[in-house]
Amino acid sequence: MPFLIRPVEDCMHVQVCVTFLRMDRAPTDKAPAFPEGAAVRRLAACSVATYRRLYNSVGEPWLWWLRRLMSDGELAVHLSRAAVSIHVLEYNGEIAGFYELDSSYWPAVNLSYFGLMPQAIGRGLGRAFLRHAIDTGFAMGAKAMTVNTCTADHPRALPTYRRAGFREVRKVDEQWDIPTNLGLKIPNHLQP
Repeated sequence: MPFLIRPVEDCMHVQVCVTFLRMDRAPTDKAPAFPEGAAVRRLAACSVATYRRLYNSVGEPWLWWLRRLMSDGELAVHLSRAAVSIHVLEYNGEIAGFYELDSSYWPAVNLSYFGLMPQAIGRGLGRAFLRHAIDTGFAMGAKAMTVNTCTADHPRALPTYRRAGFREVRKVDEQWDIPTNLGLKIPNHLQP
């Protein structure tokens, strides 16, 4: 069920380039090891409040905004779908990141969201965590994995996806009209 984007008058306009990527077979090389103290767990049931904490904490520096427009009811319906799974990275007892898989596009699985908490970036977690997401998607029986990123995202996102084995499918220039009442700031690397 698609959520409704409600018209908002006061917006900031942001130009981004969105890159769509795909991986058509599971990696065959050995997965990178997590540092000691790191573990990933799937949330059997993810509450709206938990999801919002994860999404907002990970995504705020990179202008993740679309899920912020969803009402609690719309988000609860989304999270209850059998096709959606939320996986959390814990490092030394603290939440370090999360990813969301969506198998609605079967036989492809989409890595809808993937990221680390700001304090977890640069600690050697990203490559192993991304590989965990990829391996989890293919372990579901997927024939392909998809993901997209954009120029608002962390500058290392696109190179990291490529190194993991994703190939670029297409690029699309978009203008995002982000409601200013969300309180988000344009990342420094997008500033003119």
